[in-house]
Amino acid sequence: MTTAEIKFLINDEELAGAALTALESHASVGGVTASPLRPVHNGFKSFVGGQSFEVSEIAIVTMLQAVAHDRPVLFLPLTALGRHQHQTLISTQQLSVDDLPGRTVGVRAWSQTTGMWVRGFLAHQYNVDLRSVRWRTYEGGHIAEQAEPSWVERADDGASLAKDLLEGRVDFAVMGNDRPDDPSVRSVIPDAATASKEWAEKVGYVPVNHIFAVRESAARELGGAVCGLYDAVAERLEARKGSAAGVPLEPYGFAALRPAVTAAAQYAWEQELLPRPVDYDELVARTCAALGVPASRLGG
Repeated sequence: MTTAEIKFLINDEELAGAALTALESHASVGGVTASPLRPVHNGFKSFVGGQSFEVSEIAIVTMLQAVAHDRPVLFLPLTALGRHQHQTLISTQQLSVDDLPGRTVGVRAWSQTTGMWVRGFLAHQYNVDLRSVRWRTYEGGHIAEQAEPSWVERADDGASLAKDLLEGRVDFAVMGNDRPDDPSVRSVIPDAATASKEWAEKVGYVPVNHIFAVRESAARELGGAVCGLYDAVAERLEARKGSAAGVPLEPYGFAALRPAVTAAAQYAWEQELLPRPVDYDELVARTCAALGVPASRLGG
């Protein structure tokens, strides 16, 4: 039997360990390498470009853009990172959502998934006209051919979003893990934790930032191993749920991820992040065709 090597990029140590064990135990896999690259988003561009990794976690917007631009990247229905997002709209000023029109909001990149979710909330939950806001970005995305909208401005070379926020050159910012540790920084949405929970219960999903993806060639050549990886990671995600009530933070399977990914695709299209709409069933069909399995095999 011919064997192949697999290199993967997964940030979460528990999920990476489950993936490693599953792949190493499969007869079609001759060697497995877990990439130490961190932060993992530094590997997304090379993954969608086909230059590294057979399996990778990936930002949901990057995955949608890759599909829309006909890159050989397939959605594997596992959550690598789910997170409530209402708290990521921040300011150093006493401003509210109502103050957004005419003000400047900084975001690392237009394609950053956290920014996509926040803009989606603002448009759909708070009725903000996104084009009434001055959006400022600081870097490009992972798909070079996807240009920013004409109504988005780029910061000067060398500018820092955190510094611009703290020094008042932007009125608001969208920042998650990179939020400045400064006492002047506050979440704009009052009681963001409650707002996030209520929104999730209303729409039926928690925002998903990162999901798993597999290179199409690997799916076709190593379908059994990829399905084994899916099973192992899904088992760990199921164990994490425990008896926790409410909307799952880390859904897995085609059926469970449909609400979040469908909403992300809608928001991405509305925000000019995609060259064409991406339908969820298209994602399912592409993955199943390459793996040679029905959707039910992956929680469909």
